[in-house]
Amino acid sequence: MSDVLHSAENGVSWITLNRPEAMNAVTWDQRERIIALLAEASADPAVRAVVITATGRGFCAGADLRGGPPAGAERVQGDVARMIRQGAQRFIAAVLDCEKPVIAAVNGTAAGIGAHLAFACDLVLAAESAKFVEVFVRRGIVPDGGGAYLLPRLIGPQRAKELMFFGDALPAAEARAMGLVNRVVPAEELAKTAREWAERLAQGPTRALALTKHLVNASLSTDRATAFAAEATAQELCMTTRDAQEGVAAFVERRTPSYEGR
Repeated sequence: MSDVLHSAENGVSWITLNRPEAMNAVTWDQRERIIALLAEASADPAVRAVVITATGRGFCAGADLRGGPPAGAERVQGDVARMIRQGAQRFIAAVLDCEKPVIAAVNGTAAGIGAHLAFACDLVLAAESAKFVEVFVRRGIVPDGGGAYLLPRLIGPQRAKELMFFGDALPAAEARAMGLVNRVVPAEELAKTAREWAERLAQGPTRALALTKHLVNASLSTDRATAFAAEATAQELCMTTRDAQEGVAAFVERRTPSYEGR
């Protein structure tokens, strides 16, 4: 059985971590497979939304550290930074840069890079039993995988530091109250809700959603003039799409639009 399950239906690419015995601690192979699937989703017009979820009790317990250098192996200065750039940061960037909306369906514990994987998604659904853990401080290391970039932008620096300094488990309901999670549902309703949301997105104007995602993500790191210029350019590009023309026609004709994702 594959460590990453993949299926596509009704315009939705389903990516499922499948190492339940390890609480889905992510391996190098899993990471590379997910990065590839996200790139494929961006390029495939038939894919119009993505869901990332997992099997078992855990969403992702962090990175699988058993794949590190052999005991006694000497590290050269620069090895760790290179590993982070090529590994955890590429992983999170692949989610942020995916041109289709990405939903995290968090079924259980999301720790370390697993928490950042969820937070990088455009929408986050969580089972009532799910929890999020900034586990890095427990190992005596700093957050990686974009954590210190993502969290302050989502919940502000003070709350981000509280989570990162103490490393306490954050229950799903509290994560929602902070703004890290869009909706908390009973575990048995998680897949159903993720499917409803993803298929609704898959029926939307896909290129407009891609441009909207880019504008929102970029706005967190830019000034007003740059953001306004990007918005105008995005609208210019969007208005050339079939879906924009369909949306305007449907409005004029007082009917529900039928979007193609093009």
